[in-house]
Amino acid sequence: PTFWDYATLAGTVGLFVLLTLLFIRFLPVIPIFEIRELIYHQTPASGAEPQPQPAPQGPQPNAEREAAEHVPDEKLYGLAAQFDTPQQLLDAARQARDAGYTRMDAYTPLPLHGLAEAMGLRRSRVPLVVLLGAIAGAGGAYLMQWYAAVIDYPWNIGGRPYHAWPSFVPLTFELGVLGGALAGLVGMFVLNRLPQLHHPIFNAPEFDRASRDRFFLCLEKADPRFRRDEAQQFLQRLKPRSVSAVPD
Repeated sequence: PTFWDYATLAGTVGLFVLLTLLFIRFLPVIPIFEIRELIYHQTPASGAEPQPQPAPQGPQPNAEREAAEHVPDEKLYGLAAQFDTPQQLLDAARQARDAGYTRMDAYTPLPLHGLAEAMGLRRSRVPLVVLLGAIAGAGGAYLMQWYAAVIDYPWNIGGRPYHAWPSFVPLTFELGVLGGALAGLVGMFVLNRLPQLHHPIFNAPEFDRASRDRFFLCLEKADPRFRRDEAQQFLQRLKPRSVSAVPD
């Protein structure tokens, strides 16, 4: 290689690094959950939305009971409690788990650290699916190359052995990464039961605010612990903004 070859390589790498740094400086990558968190914290102060009202104190279950009893039991999906703050939702999830409820879900406008633990959710199986997909992809790639080079079409290239494993490594690595990525994508969709164009929780009153400034906890009717009256009284003791029935 000549001096100009080295200079061309260095210039190419330098230009790439320069453009990357300029991109990071002027177009920084901001995770969407950080934007949602900033919007949530800044919205009350900006005046665009009214300040959250204090949670109802004392017993006032009449309106909530009427709303909950409006949906017949056979068409009931669950009971949803609406909260104003993240801490209220975290406390409610912990108390629901301690009370024996296992079929419940929470809906928030931003990620809440500790919510999965508060609900007692088990660890995600997506990493295991990714690992199995990567092993299958890498193993399939290596087996394909070995079969082609040793069994199906052996060819003497420069006197090297037919099973020249170093030359198999690049494709094995690439298909391992591809297999893991595809398995993770498919596994995420399957484990989350997606695509799901409609969910009963969409019928909950004011649920559209779950993407802005409200926090919801839903106790599902499918829970063995679920008894409608008991569940409603339990949620009312948590002092939410409202408790409403969710039709299936």
